[in-house]
Amino acid sequence: MRALPLTAALTCLALSACGGGTKYRPVSDSPVRIGPSYQVRGERYTPRAQPDYDMLGYAAWYGSESGSQTANGEKFHPAWITAAHRDLPLPTYVEVTALDTGRRILVRVNDRGPFAARSRIIDLSRGAAEELGIRAKGVAAVRVRRVEPDAKDRARLREGKPARKIPAIDSRTLGNLQRQFERGVGAL
Repeated sequence: MRALPLTAALTCLALSACGGGTKYRPVSDSPVRIGPSYQVRGERYTPRAQPDYDMLGYAAWYGSESGSQTANGEKFHPAWITAAHRDLPLPTYVEVTALDTGRRILVRVNDRGPFAARSRIIDLSRGAAEELGIRAKGVAAVRVRRVEPDAKDRARLREGKPARKIPAIDSRTLGNLQRQFERGVGAL
């Protein structure tokens, strides 16, 4: 009779050692969470469904938070192609375009931020900043547009791998976006 409690205790001990003390949610596309309003540094943010989200602004990157938990409960991996956004549902997929080169990538948003200037509309993981070619700059002008990638791209991003390569936007469209950005950062 004593073997059963001892076995249960050893099993619990072994399982608790595997988790490292922090419980992370598995990387998944469901459930999509809009979430309640929240406040950071005196500023209130209200997440909401935004199927037509398309903005110009600045992107920065972050990466020293390795091992931290993202806002949707996943483990943060700096090398993965992820991002933080103040009010898009989690997770959401976006196409990020560097306005200096026209280079585009698909990114999975799974965290909250940035909580700096209003013109900074997204924080990219180190991996996403490298993939977009803006890591050395630190901060770059970008277009962020909500998209619905195909199942293969979603799966690759959930596994920490880049999605398929997207061709850069054409020079005419890039010029139009750059002029819009110069006139004032905001909604397209």
